[in-house]
Amino acid sequence: QVHLVESGGGSVQAGGSLRLSCVVSGYTYSNYVVGWFRQALGKEREGVASFDSYSRTSYAPSVKGRFTISKDNAKNTLYLQMSSLQPEDTAMYYCASDRPRPWSANWDPLRGDEYNNWGRGTQVTVSS
Repeated sequence: QVHLVESGGGSVQAGGSLRLSCVVSGYTYSNYVVGWFRQALGKEREGVASFDSYSRTSYAPSVKGRFTISKDNAKNTLYLQMSSLQPEDTAMYYCASDRPRPWSANWDPLRGDEYNNWGRGTQVTVSS
């Protein structure tokens, strides 16, 4: 059974940085697709960044250039480096994973419905 645990959330002022971590266990395959999502109070869940099975990245337009997704396969850990944080980045952040996808698979890596394994989340609060 796949298990994901996020950490690294907290409270920062606008313009600050945070790095989120997600430790993953229970994988059967090393090339699972993985991603970061967020949900602000009263809003729908939003895909933030992801890796496909070939380590190609996808980013939401709202975070591109400010956030960087990375992973350390030896540590089974996924990261999200967040810089130039703004109050609108305030949300609960979740990591997620799912089975590997073929190179040319027709799927949306930033759509939450594509993922079946989720962590419990870590809160990020950005004050102005």
